[in-house]
Amino acid sequence: MPRTTDVLLTALAPTVWGSTYLVTTEALPAGYPITMAALRALPAGLLLLAVTRCLPPRAWLGRVFLLGSFNFALFWTLLFVAAYRLPGGVAATLGSLQAMMVIFMARGWLGTPIRAAAIIAAASGVLGVALLLIGPDAALDPLGIAAGLGGAASMAAGTVFSRKWQPPVSALSFTAWQLTAGGLILLPFAMIMEPALPPLTATNLAGLTWLGLVGAAATYALWFRGVARLEPGAVSILGMMSPVTAVLLGWVVLGEALSPLQGIGAAIVLGSVWAGQRANRPAPQRADAGPIKAAVKAA
Repeated sequence: MPRTTDVLLTALAPTVWGSTYLVTTEALPAGYPITMAALRALPAGLLLLAVTRCLPPRAWLGRVFLLGSFNFALFWTLLFVAAYRLPGGVAATLGSLQAMMVIFMARGWLGTPIRAAAIIAAASGVLGVALLLIGPDAALDPLGIAAGLGGAASMAAGTVFSRKWQPPVSALSFTAWQLTAGGLILLPFAMIMEPALPPLTATNLAGLTWLGLVGAAATYALWFRGVARLEPGAVSILGMMSPVTAVLLGWVVLGEALSPLQGIGAAIVLGSVWAGQRANRPAPQRADAGPIKAAVKAA
């Protein structure tokens, strides 16, 4: 399959994730970040396990639970905390900082070379993020900012380790394993640390269904497929699609103000995503000159 198709399919995931912040603040009960994360992960993971009928082998359990923690348990808990305490655009844009983190983590854990063009593309994205943050409704709650940054670091580690550890199963099965593991990690913490949920409304159930089936099961299968096929830096910078979606949804659905400066920031982010794909493209393989040299020597 052409690389462009892989990029576009992978980009669908963070584009959809940008709706998480709107759904969290408008459709879910406030004050239950761990419970909401567990209800998003565990049912979706169990559903995928029922569909794929593929359980992880015992030798993979440690890795699966570590990945489930980075990609879902820790990441989603911090994500929900940030979403509750910050405006949607602010919370989403902090997540885009994981692109820079992945570049350095991939160097340390995968031996991936650090390309200057990739650094420039990620740094330009950070500039776009900063411009998106400068808005009339951009309240910067310290705990929310810390949660957003911690979530970005957790996602970055999960992306790199998901590339490092590739089981011989489909992306859907790999997603099922991690979602289930993440949900199982979250469940006892939700029961101990948070009060019982109030009766869920139809709006709450619709929000959880969207976040679980579309925002988790479907999109993470696309994301892990991309992690296996594309370079870590190329995958991570696609995450910057999420803040653009979040800001646009806040503008269209909630009537939040969108300043010209934020529009410039969105354009810079999109340009950085495009530049990041070019910068992280693997170098073309040169044809092996061995047979030619051998023929010359034989002559």
